[in-house]
Amino acid sequence: MAIYVDADACPVKSEVEKVGTRHGLQMFIVSNGGLRPSQNPLVETVIVPDGPDVADMWIAERAGQGDVVITGDIPLAARCVEAGAQVLKHNGEALTAANIGNVLATRDLMTDLRAADPFRQGGGRGFTKADRSRFLDALERTIRAAKRL
Repeated sequence: MAIYVDADACPVKSEVEKVGTRHGLQMFIVSNGGLRPSQNPLVETVIVPDGPDVADMWIAERAGQGDVVITGDIPLAARCVEAGAQVLKHNGEALTAANIGNVLATRDLMTDLRAADPFRQGGGRGFTKADRSRFLDALERTIRAAKRL
């Protein structure tokens, strides 16, 4: 069992390290660079070459049954769910076989809407303390459930 973090723009890397260390799990922090490596022996910082979705491909090729993946990237989440991994978004929302299809369809719809209206601005909300707290709780529950598999 391992934890894979899609680390580019991930606001919960330190939380993952704290919870993963408490459970003695190997963690892979995957990005295109620009991250300070952790001194924690359980954390491996993986720097992938620049390019579209290279970090996502690295994670998707390795994550499987019993692993936990942290990502906000919906296509990556879909691949990992299909491989049997437990997937969490940064706000603690679990992406599962039961909901990933709807989440992926919504993402695609929003992409189309933004493309149709170039003046459409953002609409997303910021990352809050409540999101961080929900993530910590969800990660703890997910790891415990994955250990039971």
